[in-house]
Amino acid sequence: MTSNGIDAQWDYTAHAEYYKYRPNYAPAAIERLCKHVNARASDAKYAVADIGAGTGNLTVLLQGRVGSIVAVEPNDAMRKIGMEATKNSRNVKWAVGTGEHTGLQSASVDWVTFGSSFNTTKREESLRESSRILKEGGYFTCMWNNRDLDEPTQKKVEEIVATFVPNYGHGTRREQQADTIIGSRLFNHLYYLEEVQMVDITFENYINAWKSVKNPYWDLQTQAGRELFGKITDAIKKEMGGAEFHLKYVTRAWTARREG
Repeated sequence: MTSNGIDAQWDYTAHAEYYKYRPNYAPAAIERLCKHVNARASDAKYAVADIGAGTGNLTVLLQGRVGSIVAVEPNDAMRKIGMEATKNSRNVKWAVGTGEHTGLQSASVDWVTFGSSFNTTKREESLRESSRILKEGGYFTCMWNNRDLDEPTQKKVEEIVATFVPNYGHGTRREQQADTIIGSRLFNHLYYLEEVQMVDITFENYINAWKSVKNPYWDLQTQAGRELFGKITDAIKKEMGGAEFHLKYVTRAWTARREG
């Protein structure tokens, strides 16, 4: 465990500053989700718990669409950036907690969201905690903004990474979540959505976005990790060239309603 209570494998302190380079979720996906869960900015009583809020990427998109948000984040560095990003929002407050232990009151929120964070938790425990803090009939959502690996540029990047890391994988964040959610027997009426968006990003910022990724293959806090990452990015630059990429991202979200 780290000093801020996070399992070391999910401590993003060194990665926090690079989250601003990640393309955010497709706005159309957020609109569809808000409509599905009956969230409206005009309803001051509609409360959202954004769990694992990180630097506030999802929180920022939700702040003008719901009544109130409590952004729950265990990492000090991530939470500091998120608080700065939402400092002018009257309906956002921040709290220290995890998906498994939010610290929030039972039956206190209408919607629980996990933006690119559900995979960093013990999912079954997080589902139980989400059920506890949700009001009857409330909603749970987990979502990610994935690179489209079939898009030519991204596919080439994957091939380059694989030459240096033959066993490279993407983990839970690219798996379907329906079985875990419905299998908990705490939620039903599963609703799945995908929303595509095209993103223009400079090569430099594309590499910076990669620096926000924490994985077991290269650790940027070690000399060996930095050297491997440098070799990968040098190969991408040599092979791909160009000052800017035009890339396809897909926002994928699973939403279900609390039982009982």
